[in-house]
Amino acid sequence: MTATYTFDVFVSLDGYGSYGEGGDWGGYWGKQGPELLDHRLALYGQEQRMVFGARTYRLFAEMVAASDEQPEVLDPWVTRMRHLPATVVSTTLTEPLDWPDATVVSGDAVEVVARLKEESAVPLRSHGSLSMNRALMAAGLVDRVQVTIFPVLTGRTGTEPVFRGAADFDLDLLETRTLDGRTQELIYRPRLHA
Repeated sequence: MTATYTFDVFVSLDGYGSYGEGGDWGGYWGKQGPELLDHRLALYGQEQRMVFGARTYRLFAEMVAASDEQPEVLDPWVTRMRHLPATVVSTTLTEPLDWPDATVVSGDAVEVVARLKEESAVPLRSHGSLSMNRALMAAGLVDRVQVTIFPVLTGRTGTEPVFRGAADFDLDLLETRTLDGRTQELIYRPRLHA
């Protein structure tokens, strides 16, 4: 039996994963609340292995390093995520990483994740790592797409369109929930559109 792989991503309503210059939104686009944070902590409290691309790993490592000066960036779920075992797919990073239980695996992400799915005794999860996860979706390796939609439009300042360049997919809705009366979490099973 293969391990389940979940692509977990935060987006604005118009599909952007972050914002750029002129965007003064703050973390979570300023829309986090106690339900969201408690739900994320419970989600990351489960046994699982994280999978990151090099760029996303670097962004998380920078955020954690900045937490010495800005402790609010380390919500409890982020701290928990950091202590889960992790595989970082990279041709540029080398060990040791500044992550308690991280392994660098060089090579093609599709081949690395296909092998992980066969070998892992626990579910796999990736938060972010957009280009890597688009490639994994195209290869049929993503079992669940978990999209947390924050109630903002970032048409002027939005950067990183989450699904730009992705193949076409049909999505089967598996779960939905509203957090803090405003943020939507949608979990889908992706199927390559024929």
